[in-house]
Amino acid sequence: MNLSTNSHPSTAPQLALWGGLECTVNRVRDNYFSQMERNGHADRLQDIERFASLGIQAIRYPVLWERTAPDGIDKADWSWPDERLPALRDLGVAPIVGLVHHGSGPRHTSLIDPRFAEQLAEYAGAVARRYPWVEYYTPVNEPLTTARFSGLNGVWYPHGSSEQTFVRALLNQCRAVVLSMRAIRAVNPNAKLVQTDDLSKTYGTPEMAALAEFYNERRWLAWDLLCGKVEPGHALWNYLRESGAGETELLWFRDNTCPPDIIGVNYYVTSERWIDHRPERYPPQHRHTYRGIHHADIETPRALATPTPGIGPLMQEAWERYGLPLAVTEAHIDANREDQLRWLLEIWNAARKLRDCGVDVRAVTVWALLGSFDWNCLVTECRGYYEPGPFDVRGPAPRPTAVATMMRELATNRPLSNPVLQGQGWWRRPGRFLCKPVATSTAVADIALRSQARSQAVQPILISGATGTLGSAFARICEQRSLACHVLTRQEMDMADPASVEAAIARFKPWAVINAGGYVRVDEAEQDAARCMRENTHGPTVLALACMRHALRFVTFSSDLVFDGAKGAPYVESDLVAPLNVYGRSKAEAERRVLDADPQALVIRSSAFFGPWDAHNFVTRALNALDAGQPFAAADDLFVSPTFVPDLVNTTLDLLVDRERGIWHLSNGDAVSWAELARRAVMAAGLDPAGITARPWHSFGQPARRPRYSALASQRAALLPPLDDALARFVQEVAERANTIESANYANQ
Repeated sequence: MNLSTNSHPSTAPQLALWGGLECTVNRVRDNYFSQMERNGHADRLQDIERFASLGIQAIRYPVLWERTAPDGIDKADWSWPDERLPALRDLGVAPIVGLVHHGSGPRHTSLIDPRFAEQLAEYAGAVARRYPWVEYYTPVNEPLTTARFSGLNGVWYPHGSSEQTFVRALLNQCRAVVLSMRAIRAVNPNAKLVQTDDLSKTYGTPEMAALAEFYNERRWLAWDLLCGKVEPGHALWNYLRESGAGETELLWFRDNTCPPDIIGVNYYVTSERWIDHRPERYPPQHRHTYRGIHHADIETPRALATPTPGIGPLMQEAWERYGLPLAVTEAHIDANREDQLRWLLEIWNAARKLRDCGVDVRAVTVWALLGSFDWNCLVTECRGYYEPGPFDVRGPAPRPTAVATMMRELATNRPLSNPVLQGQGWWRRPGRFLCKPVATSTAVADIALRSQARSQAVQPILISGATGTLGSAFARICEQRSLACHVLTRQEMDMADPASVEAAIARFKPWAVINAGGYVRVDEAEQDAARCMRENTHGPTVLALACMRHALRFVTFSSDLVFDGAKGAPYVESDLVAPLNVYGRSKAEAERRVLDADPQALVIRSSAFFGPWDAHNFVTRALNALDAGQPFAAADDLFVSPTFVPDLVNTTLDLLVDRERGIWHLSNGDAVSWAELARRAVMAAGLDPAGITARPWHSFGQPARRPRYSALASQRAALLPPLDDALARFVQEVAERANTIESANYANQ
């Protein structure tokens, strides 16, 4: 498959959609971190068909040196790529083969090894001989970025922290690209180089102009070397020479040019930086010292009052500098689902606009198809932090997300169908700042942009239960996520009254309905069964039927109390229900009726809510009691799986955007007694748990029977973080809210 064309962009085929598999194998001291081991692709051949279903024409795909030939070419194991590369070709997806991806090679070498380039070239030639039909290669991914992390910042092996190590790592990688392509082209003269790196840009205060200029020249170094632009007179010639680069080895690149056939630009929300000579104005993690200059370094959306225009002008700069075809080779953001969609759309539209203006942009690559692990700590530890992509790998099999649906629509030139695209991404919303925003001369334009966005008619989500814990949490989080919504009280919409529901749908014209209301008093339901059944069973059924008629998405909530506890182990979605009390029966019957009425509905079972925004949940009451020096009693013979409300709401919204359906169990995992939950909460808050008294449930005299063990697990996917992580964030949120209230009270005195 030919991914390039000599035609003018206006007459060439439409912008292509590519995919990318996060495949980093980085080394931290003597430990290797392999993304493909963690995302499961190393052992899952059927992913190839999943990738092809997205409509991509090409995929950045690994045949990594460290994995294939760690002990030398003569001992290489080709079985893995032998299976996968032909499978991609047979499905019409061209592999862009990567050989080193943020790696440093096998254990016997490193980025500063004088023989690194020759050794990689030897491996590259072996790959080409094994697969002579492969046309596109990226021998080394992001050489400049990798050199920074490995040679300057000390993050990855060999953990250098000097300009000399950075420059050596950069030159070795670029030399490896040249020699690798030479070896590949000795087998396949038509082989093409797709050379990737971060398309960065730095802005700053006037006092930081010199450092910003240096960063903005340094970002081009890898491409400049390959294109033979580095010679006396180059802006960084003296810097390179002072950092240990010999004149002869620099001029070698001029005499052995290897310009990319396609310049691959990787773009993230962190790619554009703001540096400021006043570090005290910024959070501590953004304060740095480089070349003796104390300053703040922060991504621009978190600091600038006016957002930058995005990737478009940066790609224009690359086009003007090199005049070579461009492709966005990584487009990804760690964000909620709707912002992942908005980020991709913004980049796609920018690429199309550039093509219309005569820039030769070939493709946009969605990264990463199976998500990625622990990039929030630059893959230096296995913390379990996961960012989904078009597929979410946290279940038994990769689950397609809304990003996958959007890719298929882009690939086939269909209208984009997800209504959440109407909102603005967080990088353009007013609440994005981590410090006092820096005003710019175009602030008025930014205000106009936001006003225009607010004035556009958007379809909302309709949410019942305005006064309840869940309803108010949905209102808060939808606002944070720029998801238009209307949260209705019982007076505004009686969900058990079909006429009231129809009137609300006609008035607000939603695209989805979330039932966050209902009867919640478990013990009182024993004496008020009729009302409980009306609100918890009949009401959701009426809503489901209305959503089915109007083709709206519907979400409703159920409970762990649909089970009797006899299993003695965590319940999964397919377990049979057997409620012990009226409340549980109302929820179990609602599940059955809702899914009968609307098989596309999403039913969320959860357990033991706690959250930072209401004073009545169990965890808050326990902390308040002990903080006041009072004892707190809790049952030690009933086991639940607690659920942090912000996690529950955010994940429910992601599933809604993904158009998931059926029953899902969402909780923060751990099965604990109520007494153990209280102990872990107070310990997370730094309080003494000695004031907690553990008692049997029957001693509390509650009329409604409870299952002894109603903890929830999931056979579909465990999507929420662990309980201790949730408790730590709960304590932090409560403390921050208390400080905010105290500061406001002080200011009003």
